[in-house]
Amino acid sequence: MSARVTSATSQRVLRQLRHDPRTVALMLVVPCVLMALLAWVVSAEDFDNYGPMLLGIFPLMVMFLITSVATLRERSSGTLERLLSMPMAKLDFLLGYGVAFGAAAIAQALLVCGLCFGPLGLDVAGPVWCVVLVGVLVALLGTSLGLAVSALARTEFQAVQFLPLFLLPQLLLCGILGPRDELPPLAEFLSALLPLTYAVDAMQQLTRYPDVTSQVWRDIAVIVGFTVGLLFVGAATLRRRTP
Repeated sequence: MSARVTSATSQRVLRQLRHDPRTVALMLVVPCVLMALLAWVVSAEDFDNYGPMLLGIFPLMVMFLITSVATLRERSSGTLERLLSMPMAKLDFLLGYGVAFGAAAIAQALLVCGLCFGPLGLDVAGPVWCVVLVGVLVALLGTSLGLAVSALARTEFQAVQFLPLFLLPQLLLCGILGPRDELPPLAEFLSALLPLTYAVDAMQQLTRYPDVTSQVWRDIAVIVGFTVGLLFVGAATLRRRTP
């Protein structure tokens, strides 16, 4: 692994993003529009209850979709094969993409949080900085998950199809629809294996308690662990080109 190669890869991806206004709009504008729509259609009390949880879910979904499609496009176009014929490891490629889209994910999370805690008037019991931190980490998780899952798809359409396959079960089991301890035993066990569960749990803790609890720090550590682990999974399964 080379820091120089990783940096060059991330700079190339950022230049591509800069010349793709539709992708930039999807990353930065869509989550803001969704949160504004939520604040418009629910009461202020419900927005305070559900807003923090969706603050992590919406950016995760968007970053998952963009990174999985973008990585697949590099492979199907032959760009990845040409890059890996050079002195570049698979981990260099994924880290470069991770840094570039991670920077976009951080900008996205900060923008959405600024909108929610500013004009939309989101109010939580816990510290705002910790809500923002969890939101940023979940957006990075979406980036890492998209990079890992892209190896399974052969077309961009298949990459889009993986969105409900990998995220809808997490939405149903993460605790946003009801307490996890009321789930059937098998469903509760499965929910403990899914990264979104810990993001929702952290946001619920910050909604209820004024201080950052030990459970929040545990959830943050698990999210970081999933993010790093998925990058290594992506490096192990990444193919040079699409068959």
